[in-house]
Amino acid sequence: MSNASNLAAALDFSGKHVFIAGGGSGINLAIGEAFARQGARVVLVSRTKERIEAAAAGLRALGAEALGLSADVRDAEAIRAALATAHETFGPIDVLISGAAGNFLAPAAGMSANGFRTVIDIDLNGTFHVLRGAHEFLRKPGAAVLNISAPQAFNPTPYQAHVCAAKAGIDMLTRVLAMEWGAEGIRINSLVPGPIGDTEGLRRLAPSAEALKVMEQTVPLRRLGNTDEIANMATVLCSPLASFVTGAVLTVDGGSSLLGGRDYTDAYAASQRARAQ
Repeated sequence: MSNASNLAAALDFSGKHVFIAGGGSGINLAIGEAFARQGARVVLVSRTKERIEAAAAGLRALGAEALGLSADVRDAEAIRAALATAHETFGPIDVLISGAAGNFLAPAAGMSANGFRTVIDIDLNGTFHVLRGAHEFLRKPGAAVLNISAPQAFNPTPYQAHVCAAKAGIDMLTRVLAMEWGAEGIRINSLVPGPIGDTEGLRRLAPSAEALKVMEQTVPLRRLGNTDEIANMATVLCSPLASFVTGAVLTVDGGSSLLGGRDYTDAYAASQRARAQ
């Protein structure tokens, strides 16, 4: 078999069960679409019933078997119920993606306890709920788990104390569970997207055309990424091509994290002006 044939076979997810938490839009939905195109059976989970059903319908339009379930990652029992339904429908989970996230700009001294707790609950606690709830339903051996992290996990970033804390926790959870679950043949990695164009997260951090242009010019590759580039790496990391990769935190960011934490002072000021209007 040629190298090209080997590569195609490694990225063929026909009949594989892929479960994506936070899969209603943006990066996570693009990941779902990539797996769907490779033949996977995909379960998408998000809080909003209408959005997740529409997203699943989009995957079915690509020819995939797909199911949309409504559940909040902050609710451990609701997430476990969704995982159980997915398992009953499509069998053991081959690929688990945990990508639900929340963000806003705020200085620590101006952030409410509830605001801080909300991001921790969605990002960090939500990731734990998804992974812990999925453990019994994962294929053993052979499952691949991928957490969606962010550069704030390792780059201190003003106005992002809540996200820095949550994402750092996710990356450490990735490493710990890679050690604890490795003997069962479960691989767990973190994927760190940089500034990705046309996503809700980027619109919050760069709310104006000017801010977006500045961000674009600070990326070493001098452009924003796109959701397909994240999805491509997700499929590779969850494929046999990465069969000896676990506990890794991989940046897909055009080199932007090399510069350290971003300066969101202007973006925060703009968001405050918008709220005052």
